[in-house]
Amino acid sequence: MRWFLAVFCFGFTLLSHANAAPSLDGAMIDKVLVVKSERRLHLVSRGETLKSYRISLGKEPRGPKQREGDRRTPEGFYWIDWRKVSDKYNLAMHISYPNARDLARAHAEGVPPGSMIMLHGTPLDEDYPEWYFHTLDWTEGCIALKNEDMRELWTLVKDGTLIEIRP
Repeated sequence: MRWFLAVFCFGFTLLSHANAAPSLDGAMIDKVLVVKSERRLHLVSRGETLKSYRISLGKEPRGPKQREGDRRTPEGFYWIDWRKVSDKYNLAMHISYPNARDLARAHAEGVPPGSMIMLHGTPLDEDYPEWYFHTLDWTEGCIALKNEDMRELWTLVKDGTLIEIRP
């Protein structure tokens, strides 16, 4: 069943990018892959990693998000479904967490699943330079990048792109 879901998601992603998608060296980005254990985000086109970025995760980086407020970053298959300019974190792209599996687990445990998981930049703070944030896990469950990297992602990754978050 997982295989079928992955193939369906990949096919949907390819079809959703059929018209005028931004590209990296002429290749369309059809998947964002996050590997939490490596603290890396990879831009993928047709199974090939085109570019990778260093990321920061939630303050409790081990294990998938279980409930609202646990400071963990989710694991699973999601979509980049909308974006905004953020006063606090510069640019932000929303991840479609929770998915059906996350909702079912939270319901079974009687806890709220949480929401508003984003890919976002780093705060501009007079007391802490950007490199400070970039060297540790500091978010409430989101995935953070340097602002320069987030600006590049903003132009390369379209809404509707699949994002897979692995342990």
